[in-house]
Amino acid sequence: MRRLAQTTLLTLTGVGLLHTALFTDLYLRYVKEGLRPLLIASGAVLVLLGAANILLDGRRARRGTDAHGLRAGADGHGCGHDDGHGHGPESDGAHGHGLESDGAYGHGLESGAGHVHDAGHDHGGGHGHDHSAAPKVAWLLVLPALSLLLYAPPALGAYTAAHASDKAVVKQSRFEPLPADSPLPMTLTGFTTRVQQDPTRAIRGRAVRLTGFVTPAANGAGWYLTRIIFTCCAADSQTVKVRVYGTPAPAANTWLAVTGTWHPEGTLGTASAQAALDVHQTQGIPQPVNAYTDELPLTPSR
Repeated sequence: MRRLAQTTLLTLTGVGLLHTALFTDLYLRYVKEGLRPLLIASGAVLVLLGAANILLDGRRARRGTDAHGLRAGADGHGCGHDDGHGHGPESDGAHGHGLESDGAYGHGLESGAGHVHDAGHDHGGGHGHDHSAAPKVAWLLVLPALSLLLYAPPALGAYTAAHASDKAVVKQSRFEPLPADSPLPMTLTGFTTRVQQDPTRAIRGRAVRLTGFVTPAANGAGWYLTRIIFTCCAADSQTVKVRVYGTPAPAANTWLAVTGTWHPEGTLGTASAQAALDVHQTQGIPQPVNAYTDELPLTPSR
């Protein structure tokens, strides 16, 4: 990979970041919304670095051309100067005799000249390679750069949820009274917390509306309504799941709004209670923009 290709790749990556963060919601597949300003700043820095490299390379090229012209002019002037002087070691008898008769001096001159020639040859051979070239494997960096502009990787879904760690339920000691809405929109985290920690058991018998995507249970035994939650980015994602009863499993990764009531299993208000729902109704919905949070209200896809 030559220097020009490196500069192009740097600029392309910056443009891809700016495109993803400024004009689409795709960045939410990789990081939390709060990191958007950092993505924009990073993209701008990469573009500026690429532009700076282009300018510097252009200046170096112009200086190299000018320096080559100066050397050519100097060489032409030196040859003319030597030809204009008819004096040389051989025309000066005493001086020429001294060079030829002094074996040590002549030998030293010849060996010195040979040394200079060899050194110049080694220098040219040692530094004739382009050290700005990167390993060929560096070309693989083109793929993520192009993906930012041309192809959005698929969103995390059921496969990730099946292998990711479950989000720990935060201990909560105080619960506000539930609103009177029916069905009551809740997050999966809020529903799980109420089921396992609310001593008033206010969730008993209440119709709730939960949203998430379908994750099949192990061995095909039922399914879960799932949300993936980013703490910072996709690398540290965790899941929250609610077991669903009363309807066959839809296709994996299908986004649904599910209405139902708590499925009685375990002691409500304690850790033994299962976060589960008896389904009354399901409705397909588009994947929301804020798919990697567990928050209300849902932001529709653009």
